[in-house]
Amino acid sequence: MHSHCASAGDGEIMRLTFKELKDQVQKIVPRDIPYTVELEAGNIALVTPEPNRILATDGLLAKIAGKVKRKIVLRPDSSIMKSEEDATKIVKEIIPESASITNIYFDACFREITVQCENPGEAVGRRGINLQEIRDQAGWLITVERTPPIVSKTVHDIRGYRHAHADERRKLLKDFGLNIHRPQRPGATWARVTALGSYREVGRACHFVTTNESRVMIDVGVNIASDTDPMPYFTAPEALPLEKLDAVVLTHAHLDHAGMLPVLFKYGYRGPVYCTPPTRDLMLLLQTDYLKVGGAEGKRAPYDMEDIRTCMRHVVDVNWDETTDIAPDIKLTFSNAGHILGSSAVHLHIGDGKHNIVFSGDQKYEKSWLFDAANTRFPRVETLVIESTYGASGDYQPSRQEANQELQDIVSRTMARGGKVICPVFAVGRSQEVMIAIDELFRSGTVKPVPVWLDGMIQEATAIHAAHPDYLTSSLRKSLLKDDGENPFTSEWFRPVKGRELRESIIMDNSPCIVLATSGMLNGGPVMEYFKNWAHEDRNSLCFVGYQAEGTLGRRLQKGFGEVPMIINGKTEIVKIGCEMVTIDGFSGHSDRRQLLDFVDQISPTPRNIICHHGDYHKCNELGKTLRERYKCRTYAPQNLETIRLM
Repeated sequence: MHSHCASAGDGEIMRLTFKELKDQVQKIVPRDIPYTVELEAGNIALVTPEPNRILATDGLLAKIAGKVKRKIVLRPDSSIMKSEEDATKIVKEIIPESASITNIYFDACFREITVQCENPGEAVGRRGINLQEIRDQAGWLITVERTPPIVSKTVHDIRGYRHAHADERRKLLKDFGLNIHRPQRPGATWARVTALGSYREVGRACHFVTTNESRVMIDVGVNIASDTDPMPYFTAPEALPLEKLDAVVLTHAHLDHAGMLPVLFKYGYRGPVYCTPPTRDLMLLLQTDYLKVGGAEGKRAPYDMEDIRTCMRHVVDVNWDETTDIAPDIKLTFSNAGHILGSSAVHLHIGDGKHNIVFSGDQKYEKSWLFDAANTRFPRVETLVIESTYGASGDYQPSRQEANQELQDIVSRTMARGGKVICPVFAVGRSQEVMIAIDELFRSGTVKPVPVWLDGMIQEATAIHAAHPDYLTSSLRKSLLKDDGENPFTSEWFRPVKGRELRESIIMDNSPCIVLATSGMLNGGPVMEYFKNWAHEDRNSLCFVGYQAEGTLGRRLQKGFGEVPMIINGKTEIVKIGCEMVTIDGFSGHSDRRQLLDFVDQISPTPRNIICHHGDYHKCNELGKTLRERYKCRTYAPQNLETIRLM
């Protein structure tokens, strides 16, 4: 209701240059209505000083969308838009006090005001009467959101930053659009995918799709486990020069998929980055932290804060199930992958539908506390590129139910001993999952509540989850939006650790508690302080809920090391391990072998080609072999730098 738009249906893609497109629109819009046509990357904006007349002309936007096969958005002309100061006054006059406004954000790029308030229904008014009045008086588009239960500094900062760079963003979106509408190149249609990272390995995910017309990079990850070789193969000849890339697409925000994105901007890429809004927010949080942690350890990161900011100005948000053009011959659709907040499978529709590729991204084909199971419904899939982290024949994980039971057991045992539980967690994904499980234990009365301390970026990552309720399960979304104390993220037992002093007093305190702290593999971060002070006592417990990579302290402990060296106050000291130690596998954000096979089983029709990556050689190969035998399709487990022709 707030921003008017019409989407084009599927069918034959019309290849129009920008001039041809404007001619088509001109034939449909009545002569006496003033307007201009602007490009917003893959969308088309109709900008007019008389939006109400266009809306009053029945079905006009839908008619244009049907004709040019693009999403059409209606935008007000700047001549009718009041200043921000005046617009703010109008908003405050029209929206009643009972709505309890907490924030008013402007985005001049999209000519839109977003009002955050406690009671959205009051703000909108009967049948949207208040919004209509604001639009008529202030000229801006208007949208209303419920104030999230936890405020995210990241989301707030990104909104301010984008607004401050509105003119540049509008120009960039126009450039992205002109590139999509460039004249068609002659010659036959073909498509290939090149492995630039995460093939026969986990980390630094990077796929490169080339067609006779376009070049698109999917994911740009960092290899966290390697200091010597952290980057994807950016220097492969087909990837150079970077400024000639048409688009970059991100499946999700984890560093092994988005951590090297700013490097592209450092070396001259100036095109669009397509991702979901939660990926945009989490990526900023994780990339900024990567710089901070690297700096603290004296490692020189391959980019700096300015590159991250440049990257933010080039992000084009795309929600799940919205189709958008990203290149002259490629349409993109994201859908839920069930792995972390905003994580997506990427569906690419190439060359008038001659070929369809799905990149699964990291995925989970099981409903969890936070997310629905990965989507398996795609219009068509000829080639599937699938992760194989747990793809080998013995790779089975316990279910979420079993994981909850194991967590309950370790918490109950430790509390009965008067001990403390240390949970090393990743800030994004696992920590929210474990918070909800602990919340359930305490609320149900199964375990007597104790303080649960959140140390590291967990609180901010959780706030970003609260800012994007549409990307969570419907039951969690409902509990976030209600004010009845049911929201698991704001329960009284969760307490953020703000600063070193509080951390030290928690460490000295003898009473039972649970600590969720980063980093998740015990390779740095605040968790190390708790570990070195508490690990020797047998009443305490260390509980792993996430993947421990080879070479990390976490993995050494899982292998049963009884003591480990740690640097304390500049000296190496031996820390003895006396605490109980458990690993709970069922909280994984990755599908196990059974879920990967079920996922492929549910895709209909079965893809002709399946490419396995994001797993060691043995796992990729074994998964590929099973899929080939079961579905009589072609399977590949290529190594980095190999190219597969798709058509």
